[in-house]
Amino acid sequence: MEKLLWRTPADLRTLLCELVSWESRTLTEGEKEFPFKVVDKLKQLDYFKQHPEYLALHEADPGRNLVMALYEHPKAVDTIVLISHFDTVQTEEYGDLEKLAFRPEELTKKLFERKDDLPEEARADLESGNYLFGRGTMDMKMGLALHMSLIEKASHEQWPLNLVLLTVPDEEVNSTGMRAAVEQLVKLREERGFTYKMFFNSEPAFSQKPGDEKHYIYSGTLGKIMPAALFYGKETHVGEPLKGMTANYMASFLSQAMEWNAAYRESDLGESTPLPVSLQQKDLKMQYSTQTPYRATALYNIFLMKRNAAEIMELFEQTANQAATMCNTAYSELCKREKIEGIGEVQVLRYEQLLDYAQAKRGTRFVSKLKEEILNHPEWDEREKSVRIADKLMIQCHELAPAMILLFAPPYYPAVNSSEDPFIMECVDTVKQAAAEYGVEVDQIHYFNGLCDLSYVNYSDPGNGWSSYERNTPVWGETYSIPFADMLVLQAPVLNVGPFGKDAHQYTERLHIDSAFVQTPHMLESLMKSLCKQAMETV
Repeated sequence: MEKLLWRTPADLRTLLCELVSWESRTLTEGEKEFPFKVVDKLKQLDYFKQHPEYLALHEADPGRNLVMALYEHPKAVDTIVLISHFDTVQTEEYGDLEKLAFRPEELTKKLFERKDDLPEEARADLESGNYLFGRGTMDMKMGLALHMSLIEKASHEQWPLNLVLLTVPDEEVNSTGMRAAVEQLVKLREERGFTYKMFFNSEPAFSQKPGDEKHYIYSGTLGKIMPAALFYGKETHVGEPLKGMTANYMASFLSQAMEWNAAYRESDLGESTPLPVSLQQKDLKMQYSTQTPYRATALYNIFLMKRNAAEIMELFEQTANQAATMCNTAYSELCKREKIEGIGEVQVLRYEQLLDYAQAKRGTRFVSKLKEEILNHPEWDEREKSVRIADKLMIQCHELAPAMILLFAPPYYPAVNSSEDPFIMECVDTVKQAAAEYGVEVDQIHYFNGLCDLSYVNYSDPGNGWSSYERNTPVWGETYSIPFADMLVLQAPVLNVGPFGKDAHQYTERLHIDSAFVQTPHMLESLMKSLCKQAMETV
């Protein structure tokens, strides 16, 4: 009989440390190599030795791949998709310990020599012996390890349920991997006649406040969208400041209107979104000079629960118009005080309006070539390219200035929630009962606040709100897109159950050992076994 490779807590710990040792920071060679190592690891299972065709790599973008591993029961239709990501954030914050960031056992031991340098809570957790430190231990290679263990048990015990293990790159930046996976999930469903019963993630459980040791599970995830603005004023010499208007002056009005604006807060099921903040604000001068900065940009972070892109753009436009009115009022008073005519009033335009104007003025071919020049800058990411395209269009249409140009910059994560789905309610009860067997109290949170790839399944938008996103995202269809139509097809509830940890994206990132290797595996297996019992009724 086949010996299970990842059955015991010690086995899982060894697997996790191996996965973490395969460093896979986003946009590195390690991220490119990681999926091939996962496939090689899964090939050790007898099931995939017998069914190598059920292990597949699919391109997410040039050089990066996602992994899909299928366990299929010959009579099952109901299918659970196990979703994880294998990329991690960078590691500079580890300082001279950076070389140990991907070696959890060694790092944890080394930190004992420097425990007095750690924050108080991290030091106490280290001394307790209950935590394993390292980049990716919590976020989220333990989730992948748990899914690998589940698919091993399913194939060994021949569960009457299909499982799709899906692990993707690039969750930490643009979710390129999950956006590419949507098409593959639709194809798989159509080719094999599957019914997706649930999209299941194992992102870690986050503490809600310092010292919080409670375990949480999530029946949805917050969305995120990033409205942005290009501010285009009028250039002048600093010796003649009244002959122009700086973009920074304009930006100050909108940023003040956006920052912590309660109009963008949403509430649902007793939970609320964090307030909006600016993520970036800068002028576009390439070098220092005594010419005033007349072009600037700002990016604003908005969390979502129910609103779609069209609703956010409407609200953003309202805020921008209010900011422009305040700016124009202040500027008018300045002109009266200085007895000058001024350069005119600031107007607000959506990117789609600017694009139409530029195409009418210079022609579609000219605009396409202009965009192509921007897109051919590999050193610029999607956000920089977005604002640079708008900037280049305004340079050609400077008669529209002074103006605020409103647009969207990637990424966009739609919100999703399954809290009121009867099937998910049953799953939550099952997980809580399993946790109670170990004396662990589990609380349900309706919206995961860390952002995750569940945003790209179970999508619902009856008003076609995404069309506003397409029209106002300058890089849409070029370097960034979202498979909205396919997402509408992937209709199944979502649930996130993962291990407990602390300080994701910090040098004190750590994973609770008992939660990861004892309690959560029991919770996940109990849930899957309960689903198997239900599936037996139809198999």
